[in-house]
Amino acid sequence: MTSNKKTVLITGAGGGIGRATVDLFTQKGWQVIGVDRFPLSTVEGSGEFPANGKFIQADISQPESAEQIFEQARAFSPTLDALVNNAAVQVAKPIIETTVEEWDSVMASNLRSVFLFVKLAHPLFKAAGGGAIVNVSSVHAIQTSANIAAYAASKGGLLALTRAMAIEFAPDNIRVNAMLPGAVDTPMLRAGLGRGHVGQGDMQSRLDNLARKTVNGRVGQPSEIASAIYFLADNELSSFMTGQALVVDGGATARLSTE
Repeated sequence: MTSNKKTVLITGAGGGIGRATVDLFTQKGWQVIGVDRFPLSTVEGSGEFPANGKFIQADISQPESAEQIFEQARAFSPTLDALVNNAAVQVAKPIIETTVEEWDSVMASNLRSVFLFVKLAHPLFKAAGGGAIVNVSSVHAIQTSANIAAYAASKGGLLALTRAMAIEFAPDNIRVNAMLPGAVDTPMLRAGLGRGHVGQGDMQSRLDNLARKTVNGRVGQPSEIASAIYFLADNELSSFMTGQALVVDGGATARLSTE
């Protein structure tokens, strides 16, 4: 498939932040290649994928799957203008209870996949004359809490990898930035709350508790994070930004924890 439209590849595209990002890029006139390990039919609220895009069901943590994804991506578009590394898994357990298999699974999905994808995407970026990579990290990369060590470590590693990629890819006109969301109402957040990661009581009580910890007094919405991702991906909006971390957390990290 060929088109004059810009093309973006988004991982974790089935629901939450990923799906909101798919919808926003589509509204902005981009072609979207979406990747998710689950079929869209099993993701609540995902609906149909945009007609002018391409959805690929695959596990991004495996090298052989990454190769197959990019075979399909190249067949769809010979160039790539943006890559959004959004997919992630989370284990909410104390360090001493986290198994080696769980640790490795988090690192493979949240960190190794980005290493694999940027290597495979690089030739497509060069064919386009450059572009932008947005790595969706987390506020857990800079401030964290108990019982989420593997996730925090993977997101901290992703932040460091972002800086390294920005330096190495600058000669190829590829900008690389990280976006660090705070508490956003997604299936991952609700699953973590359901496991007792933060707060007590029913789901709404736990969401309300999180909301009180932000300056804005509310939990974020996936569409708000999608807007920040789009800002970092668009070369007209953020052309002089690379190697940076954009925190979008309702002010949660601005407030002293001792207050």
